[in-house]
Amino acid sequence: MSAFLSEQRCHPLGGGVALPRKFFVRSSPLVAADLLGCWLVRAIGDRESRVRITETEAYLGATDPASHAFRGQTSRNAPMFGKAGIAYVYFIYGMHYCFNVVTGREGDPQAVLLRGAMDAKEGASRLKGPALLCRALGIDLALNGADLCGSGERSIWFEAGDRTSVSTQATPRVGVRDLTPMRFVDTASQLPLSRYQKSEPRRARSINMPVLQHQSRRISRDKKIGW
Repeated sequence: MSAFLSEQRCHPLGGGVALPRKFFVRSSPLVAADLLGCWLVRAIGDRESRVRITETEAYLGATDPASHAFRGQTSRNAPMFGKAGIAYVYFIYGMHYCFNVVTGREGDPQAVLLRGAMDAKEGASRLKGPALLCRALGIDLALNGADLCGSGERSIWFEAGDRTSVSTQATPRVGVRDLTPMRFVDTASQLPLSRYQKSEPRRARSINMPVLQHQSRRISRDKKIGW
């Protein structure tokens, strides 16, 4: 668990400490794992919605063939090349939106895709998949490039959560040939396992940060930041 998160006193239903930019200025696998159990807050008018993050995926940028930034900067992926802690929202299949948060240093286009969450209300529905999450929170291209860590009035941001009950497993990402375990799931949330977790070559396994360090040189470098 991250030192920052472990030091926060957070209400179990959110309303806690907003995650600062330094939380996101790290390699995407570290951020993706640490976002489990945190809260994504969406404000529309005088109404706030909170969801507890249960599933994420990390994308390494220019070195990751599965990343939108693999072939360089375009008008579509431009937010990924910006500062950490901003939103990258894209539209797929002519009908769905996907919400990401930019991580790492500016110019190094890493990002974390939010794939699943649970409503703050007890017994409420689980939001399985990035499209459903965006639909439930009213996330669309209007939020592309939004600063999730800025001061003043915001319409979307992250808050630290109680991670004592989080049980993290790392699996291969959905629909990606690379079997590197950069999809992070909170198994304590009791979300159904997908076929990617059930198949033998893609068996879910407990997160092992030294393994991730070996797979991404950025991780050991980013740990020196001391956030």
